Amino acid sequence: MLGEFAGLAEIAARDLGLFPPPGPGLPERLRDALGVLELSARDVRVERRWTDAGLAGEELSWTVGFGPRTRAYLLRPEDAAGPLPGVVAMHCHAGMKWAGKDKIADGPEPPVAEIVRLRAALYGRRAYAGELARRGFAVLAHDVFAWGSRRFPLAGTGGDPDRYDRAARDHEHVLAKSCALLGTSFAGVLASEDLAAAAYLRSRPDIGSVSAIGLSGGGARAALLGALDPGIAAVAVAAMVASFRDFRDEHVAAHSWMLFPPGLTRLADWPGVVAARAPAPLMVLYATADPLFPAEGMRRAHRQITAAYRNAPGHYTGAFFDTAHQFDRPMQDAAFSWLSETAAQFSPAGHMKERQVH
Repeated sequence: MLGEFAGLAEIAARDLGLFPPPGPGLPERLRDALGVLELSARDVRVERRWTDAGLAGEELSWTVGFGPRTRAYLLRPEDAAGPLPGVVAMHCHAGMKWAGKDKIADGPEPPVAEIVRLRAALYGRRAYAGELARRGFAVLAHDVFAWGSRRFPLAGTGGDPDRYDRAARDHEHVLAKSCALLGTSFAGVLASEDLAAAAYLRSRPDIGSVSAIGLSGGGARAALLGALDPGIAAVAVAAMVASFRDFRDEHVAAHSWMLFPPGLTRLADWPGVVAARAPAPLMVLYATADPLFPAEGMRRAHRQITAAYRNAPGHYTGAFFDTAHQFDRPMQDAAFSWLSETAAQFSPAGHMKERQVH
């Protein structure tokens, strides 16, 4: 990367010791590097309830102490009895900050055209949070800092989603700089809000274990939540894992500040961060035709994570799909089945799994 300035990478690697072995203290060092804040979901309110297509939904709101109230959907099977396993479903970045949770979860009203188009491109036209809920989970999909109910009132955008998202792309640079000035990071603030959401879900008497799942930027958030919160039972990350060592200019340019908190590579390579939850259950779904990540970086990541789980056979599943950057139905079915099996009875006697899906 860096073209004529590529020598900078060699100097930085030499002087700063980039990509060291993760080590057992990585979660705490990661928390410090990200600038994680002690947030909690306070003054939780049920704004609305509804039932539709076999699901019972709650629209929730809470405050984390700054900015607009967070809005969230909690979906579960309509006739479910007793505590259910919970899942925090993370919405993606996708260059769309006008909406957050609505990208992956249906609320009481039908989705608008922009959401329908995005779902078609990334999720096989499905609001996957509802599909996961139909598998017997209580699924929480929440907005997060700068998205949906937590978005900024950017001047000149009016109520137009496309205009807002164009402005939000440039505004993210301002957010990242502002977070750095405050001693945190864009990724750190997102992780702080996700930790608060997971803690809230876990606190409910109708919820058992709590897991996490996400695509792309949502996958990065799920990975960080799994690394930072030892109470997360299982994590599934879709189309968001590759070794930073193999990134080139086009891969760096394709991603947001969510993936590049300052100082991260002085702690570990990205697969080391994803695997920091070992030996707790982890699934990574690799999209081998994804232009946002280098193919060799995905293979290297799988090797690194497999090595991190060498003393926990069966606790890591790496699934390879011949597809572009998406979380389509075959990937969802694989992830949902894995989560169901893990929630029901995770067996430590299993074996490492690697599958090639076409």
